[in-house]
Amino acid sequence: MLQSWEVGNMVEEQGGSLPEVRARVRASHGITDLARKLRFYDRWAPDYDQDVATLQYRAPSLAVDYLAQALKGPPGAALVLDVACGTGLVAAELQARGFIQLHGVDGSPGMLEQAQARRLYQSLSLCTLGQEPLPSPEGTFDAVLMVGALSDGQVPCSALPELLRVTKAGGLVCLTTRTNPSNLSYKETLEAEMARLEQSGAWERLMAQPVDHWELATAKHELPPDAANDSDGFISGIVYLYRKQPATLGDGGKEA
Repeated sequence: MLQSWEVGNMVEEQGGSLPEVRARVRASHGITDLARKLRFYDRWAPDYDQDVATLQYRAPSLAVDYLAQALKGPPGAALVLDVACGTGLVAAELQARGFIQLHGVDGSPGMLEQAQARRLYQSLSLCTLGQEPLPSPEGTFDAVLMVGALSDGQVPCSALPELLRVTKAGGLVCLTTRTNPSNLSYKETLEAEMARLEQSGAWERLMAQPVDHWELATAKHELPPDAANDSDGFISGIVYLYRKQPATLGDGGKEA
């Protein structure tokens, strides 16, 4: 059986796009400076959907599936915020499951331009979470999602209380991150912040669902040692789902 990297070399020789996509995504993972990363996303925006489809990226559909299962009430009545919305892949999954009151924010103007073309959002705002607050009052949304933006050089773990601030009491917060070796340090910091917020009474964890086939790896070092000969070359990820508690302590301040 051919290893995934041998298959990748064959595709490259045949002029396929998988190696090019892998190279582009590797480049994005290697940028840790936020301003540089946002400029990269601006340039990437026109090709983003096609590239992540090539990598069989599953996070948007998985996150929305778990959110829909946990939601109380009809999806059409839920006010939803898609944070780091990118081109609107999460919105497309939400609409397919009956969600219609969708609002998005992202730090990349190029990504927002692509999202606007989908015509799925009621509003879209330019916002770099981690450097500025979300442009919404406290307790606005029934559900807040952030899919694919929790990693080094993107949204810092310290931004989690801001997601809670704009979520209604009893509302849902859905988050994802990669669990491959190159992202484990960030994941550890993220889960420590999640645990701190849970211990403070800010939210309760409903689930933390590991997923083996998250997306195709873009380099061998992304795979664990025992998967070095994996024929498909998929990395793993995880979906977290939390419910905001009525009295949110957040960073130590009582919810207004």
